[in-house]
Amino acid sequence: MSLSCLRAPLRLAAAVRPVNRTLLSLSPSPSPSPSSSFFRPTFTTPSPNNNPQSRPSSSSSQWKQRQSRDRFALAARVQGLRSRAAFKLLEMQEKYSLFRPRRNQIVVDLGYAPGSWSQVALDATAPDGKVIGIDLLPAQPPKGVSTIQGNFLSKAVQEMCKNFVLEADLKRRKMERRREWAAKKSIEIEEGEVEERGSYIDLERRSAQEEEELEQEKGLNMRVVDVVLSDMSEPWPQTQGFKINSISNPYLSLHRLMNTSGISLRDHAGSMELCKAALTFASETLKPDGHFVCKYYEGSGDDELKMVLKKMFAKVHREKPMSSRKESREAFYVALRRREDVTFEHVDGMYKILQNGEVVCGIV
Repeated sequence: MSLSCLRAPLRLAAAVRPVNRTLLSLSPSPSPSPSSSFFRPTFTTPSPNNNPQSRPSSSSSQWKQRQSRDRFALAARVQGLRSRAAFKLLEMQEKYSLFRPRRNQIVVDLGYAPGSWSQVALDATAPDGKVIGIDLLPAQPPKGVSTIQGNFLSKAVQEMCKNFVLEADLKRRKMERRREWAAKKSIEIEEGEVEERGSYIDLERRSAQEEEELEQEKGLNMRVVDVVLSDMSEPWPQTQGFKINSISNPYLSLHRLMNTSGISLRDHAGSMELCKAALTFASETLKPDGHFVCKYYEGSGDDELKMVLKKMFAKVHREKPMSSRKESREAFYVALRRREDVTFEHVDGMYKILQNGEVVCGIV
């Protein structure tokens, strides 16, 4: 037997690299669902590699290495969440109770991609909540979430979303009316006051008449949304991949989501414009006592936005969640319990008059 045949297994054994045991040292505790209390994951983070030959040579490699060491990214992967951003909304839900289960809540998620906030909202409003996501980027929606791909700043996309919300509200009111009718019948049966049911044709005629009444009421009141979430940011302009229509295209689904330019003034100005657009939509669709959450990048316009929110909502809080990276300039405004008689156009117009030096009564 030749020596080359004996050396072959040795070469294969030498080619097998040892398993990095530190990545497998996760806590054995069960993973809670997104609707449970805020989860602070405790993972053993691998020690940094000081070997200069193994350091990443590009920003993409640095991002991947940071994600592999991030405890929230690891926890999101273990729990089946789309991204680590889910823990930001989970922390705000734990603190302010934005969503309530079994209340037929309607939630609009602006800038939903990749879908982690929609996952949390859908689970927190289960089993009869309705979540609608809008994003410019193509992304596979989470199961049970309705989505619209398009530019939210477009009037056509906003009208499409409003019609979708009205349809969801119509279904909700039909369900509530059926529950009220069933509860009324059960009370009559208990009291022994059961009236004659009538024929099948009479029941169908009555049902059709009720649906016509609901259809006529549809559109009269646009304020039917319970919570409006805005995690929007301006995406990078697309420069390649126009012929690729796959939603799993890494350029479309990953690189364009890295949407901070590194210029703080530009990022802040863009976030303020998106916050005002989201607030205008919330002013038209958010019901009284509804909630509004928006992401922004810190800058000189924060106080002006906060003053407008204080006029429209009973309580306004500024949040910097634990899962938000310390070096990031992002923050969130959580506005609770929308006032019924105040709109964004009215408040924003009065503040513009104040900025021009005129005095308006009622503005503090």
